[in-house]
Amino acid sequence: MSAWLDEIKWDDKGLVPVIAQDRATGRVLMFAYANREAVALTAEKRTAHYYTRSRGRLWHKGEESGHFQDVHEIRLDCDGDVLIYLIDQQGGIACHTGRQSCFFRVLEQDGWATVDPVLKNPDDIYKV
Repeated sequence: MSAWLDEIKWDDKGLVPVIAQDRATGRVLMFAYANREAVALTAEKRTAHYYTRSRGRLWHKGEESGHFQDVHEIRLDCDGDVLIYLIDQQGGIACHTGRQSCFFRVLEQDGWATVDPVLKNPDDIYKV
């Protein structure tokens, strides 16, 4: 693999945090982790790959939902320990809840308020 991967500061589990940001609007759509293989595949294929900690495996975003993320740019922060994927979100839905963004709750005086609508019922996205 390429030497540029060595410049990333991987955590003790071999992962790096990744922010998926809409390249047109700047909105943060999701946060996930990636391992070395996921980042290398993302750079090669120009579609987002992550590492799912809950399932313990490589994850090609959209593999089940069809909501792939086309990656136009990968950025590394100043400390070398966080990546941003600048993406175009296919289908306009990044969240498994059927919303545009995973960040759909806002803190208000009395607690968390859901401010973004469900664009598509998750039952219609994920067939069991």
